[in-house]
Parts: sequence; structure tokens; C-alpha cells
Amino acid sequence: MAPRSPLEITTSSVIRLVKEEASYHRELEQQVARVKKIEASQGGDDENQEYLMRQEQLALEETKKVMPTLKKKLADTVAELDALIVEEGKKGSDSNVAHITAAKEAIAQAKTAEREVS
Repeated sequence: MAPRSPLEITTSSVIRLVKEEASYHRELEQQVARVKKIEASQGGDDENQEYLMRQEQLALEETKKVMPTLKKKLADTVAELDALIVEEGKKGSDSNVAHITAAKEAIAQAKTAEREVS
């Protein structure tokens, strides 16, 4: 089996990062919902609820901290993939059309995910 080309590897990276970003957004929504649920159920001086609230808020903040780094990494990888598509296209008839198509689809997924998040 031939080794994977940089185009294939970067395409896979973009797809993985899109999925990872979507996962973090789902996690963020779930954490916000848990914080709201704990806030709504606070009635009295329950130390356990206070502890749970602090833990959930800490997890929420950690998730928020990851988002900008992940977004930048995805943007950088998409830019790299764009360059690799151009490079592969310059090969003319030797270029792998299937890999170029897959790369363009991965970029489209990344841009669609970015619009959905924004």
C-alpha cells in the first residue's frame, strides 16, 4: 500500500478538526444547560450544590478556552489544504482528482461549520 500523500493527510486533519469543533460546541451547550439547571434548583444552603456549580462553571470555562485555539488550528489547516490543492493541481494530468475533490469537500465542510457556529 502506497504511503498517504500530504494532501490526504491534511484533508483528514480538516475533517477531524471540524468534527472536534462540533463536539466542543455540543459540550458547551450541555454545560450551559447543566449550569442553568443547578442555578434553577438552588434552594437553601446546600454545600453540594455549590460544589457542583463551581465544578460545572470550571468545566464551562475550560471548554470556552479551547475554542479559540481550535478555531485557529482549523483555519491554519484549511489554509494549508488550500495550498496543497493548488500544488496538486499544478501536476496536470498526474494530479489525483479524487484527492483534490475530497480536499475541496473538506474545506466546504469547514466553511459550513464556521457559518453555523458564527
